[in-house]
Amino acid sequence: MEESLPTLAALIRPDATVDELAEAVQHCRGCDLWRDATRAVFGEGASRALVVMVGEQPGDVEDRRGRPFVGPAGILLRSCLAEVGILESDVWLTNVVKHFKWQPKGKRRIHRTPAAAEIAACRPWLDAELARIRPEIVVCLGATAAHALLGRDFKVSLDRGRLVDSPVGPALATVHPSSILRAPDDKSGLEARAAFVADLRVLANHLARHRAAQQQSG
Repeated sequence: MEESLPTLAALIRPDATVDELAEAVQHCRGCDLWRDATRAVFGEGASRALVVMVGEQPGDVEDRRGRPFVGPAGILLRSCLAEVGILESDVWLTNVVKHFKWQPKGKRRIHRTPAAAEIAACRPWLDAELARIRPEIVVCLGATAAHALLGRDFKVSLDRGRLVDSPVGPALATVHPSSILRAPDDKSGLEARAAFVADLRVLANHLARHRAAQQQSG
């Protein structure tokens, strides 16, 4: 007799900590992406972070190492956060989808965009992260995250770098740092990076105002 698999309700216990969720997600079979992935990659950072930054899915490096944003895009993201004065201790990094979706190209594993059903299957894990961390603001990195959290009509190209109200609270959307790395030439890459940093400055200013308000009320 085939062993029954745990349900999401059994895996995402109401009293589970983020560390316990990170362990539980390894047993998730809500969609088929787990079959080709090395492991699930849960979020990482400060458990009481002011900012939750949400990307699309782990990449090849993240899948192998089991940590979010540790590949080239993550290195770029951390550099830009430091440039605008946002501390890593204020940030929780995660993705909408927890397993790496890919297709082979020679010896390489090439990213594939997750389908709507895969995003929906993984959404309870992201909701559980947000419920436990309760950030001051959520940052959507790229269209997949923005559509999942801000709605299908949200256009990152038009509304990036702007603070908006959303079902998950104050939010801001910008491009995914991987898009900067795909710039066709150095000039385009520098311009894309500068625009990304400008979006992060909006976030940094929001956090500064939040801290000032807390100090006044405290």
